Amino acid sequence: MGGLRKVAAPFVVPGPSGVAVRTRLGQLTPVDEEVLRRVGAHLGTLASRDLKTRCHNGLEHDAGAWAVRKRELTPLSSARWAGAITKATHDQWALARRSALAHLQNLQAGVHMLRHRLSLPLGQKGTRKAPGGYRSRREWHAKARRLRALEDRLAQERADWEAGRVHVVRGGKRLARTRHHLPAAQLTQDRWRARWEAERWFLQADGESGKRYGNETIRISPDGEVSIRLPAPLSGLANAPHGRYVLTGRIRFAHRGPEWADRVAANRAVAYRIHHDPARARWYVTASWQTPASPAVPLAAALAHGVIGVDLNADHLAAWRLDAHGNPTGNPRRFSYDLSGTAEHRDAQVRHALTRLLHWALTCGAKAIAVEDLDFTAEKTREKHGRKRRFRRLVSGLPTGRLRARLVSMADRTGITVVAVDPAYTSKWGAQHWQKPLTSTTRKTTLPQALDCAQAGGTPIDAAAVAIARRAQGYPLRRRTAPPRTHRSDGCGHRTVQTGPDTPGREGPRRRLPGPRTRSVPPDAERTRATRTPNTVRDVRSEREWVQDSLLLTE
Repeated sequence: MGGLRKVAAPFVVPGPSGVAVRTRLGQLTPVDEEVLRRVGAHLGTLASRDLKTRCHNGLEHDAGAWAVRKRELTPLSSARWAGAITKATHDQWALARRSALAHLQNLQAGVHMLRHRLSLPLGQKGTRKAPGGYRSRREWHAKARRLRALEDRLAQERADWEAGRVHVVRGGKRLARTRHHLPAAQLTQDRWRARWEAERWFLQADGESGKRYGNETIRISPDGEVSIRLPAPLSGLANAPHGRYVLTGRIRFAHRGPEWADRVAANRAVAYRIHHDPARARWYVTASWQTPASPAVPLAAALAHGVIGVDLNADHLAAWRLDAHGNPTGNPRRFSYDLSGTAEHRDAQVRHALTRLLHWALTCGAKAIAVEDLDFTAEKTREKHGRKRRFRRLVSGLPTGRLRARLVSMADRTGITVVAVDPAYTSKWGAQHWQKPLTSTTRKTTLPQALDCAQAGGTPIDAAAVAIARRAQGYPLRRRTAPPRTHRSDGCGHRTVQTGPDTPGREGPRRRLPGPRTRSVPPDAERTRATRTPNTVRDVRSEREWVQDSLLLTE
């Protein structure tokens, strides 16, 4: 037990701080689309120029430099467009800075692992905490060359980090590299150019409370009318007063539409982003706003009605419901998803699986869902699992961050609390203590009636879900704590840990059942014998009450 790491305490995951909804911007005329293209291209050029200036300033940037950038952009657009562009540039630079730090830490971990493995003798076996030496001299030589390459990269990244240099591509680095592999991406040059230009357009503006409909730059009225404040060079395209252009089409938010309408009617801040999908030839508008932080639910209150433990796997979610005392109830459930294909398809699969999970939680009355606080940043390095390509691909494909963010956002709408637990030893100890009793002959799990939640019985994955839920409740992962060897009774304390110290009757005597305590005679045999009609004739004297006769007096 001395080699086990300390397990962190479970905690309630805070709710979402913002909302984003999207709808299609339909019924546009060719003139409307041309105006949107020209405005997006013009503002995109200004955004690229401002991003170049921000990256050139590096760590020397301050509030004064920010004001200078905004003043330079105002004559070419407007004061509000200049503020939106500079703020988006600042956020993009900060994101690139965080990504550079994560890449730097990843390189440091790789260099440290390579140095450790190269220092070991060839063929030395590893341990659970660290891998061993390399198998052959050839592999050792190849890894030594890779170490030199990583050290050069690390030195360059460290110099860029200290100087404040970041590497940013407006439109995306992946799409930029796709230009050199058009046949593999099944794209023509014209289609790629359309995607590249659409990604580099800029049509987004932050909201402002107190202004009309919560946004002066991109304004959407409660009835769905969309109007845009045109930049100064394009003011001749306006079809409404004050240099505005009103689109022909009307919009309607199907998801959280009443909430959005209430904010717009009250002139509260709403941010909008208009973007184009060249593959579908459609325009979309996304509305987002901040929400007040939900009051944190105490952990004990969230677990009062039981908890559902969820184990994340490569192709499904394994879930099992536990009661307030940590006992599995009902049958395990599985919610499958397919993480192949595009990012939109993977995101839709995750949302569909979480929707079914939340519907089942509402049906069974649980108010909390326990998930693992997973972070595979240090577990998917090439240097630690060099030959295990399938394992590295499996770990890299798990949607840990996206699934947790989606679950927290969707559970907040249903009133279900999400509890995060430490993932240490849940799979191993769950299989050790819960797989056998959950698949024994005395407990037979059946196939659920739902077609989307098929489950054939307890497996190590389902046992891990039980372990996750018990850790969220504060119970040990093992089923029972054995009493002292010298005293196999309740004298040294309650022998089971299934009930809490405040459970009524946990220290009370057992319920008295009438009848002999043998397996051949049922406990209620005495009551049955007294009420049933006798089948044989017995001596009446044997049924009379016995009274002792008076003593004989003798002389």
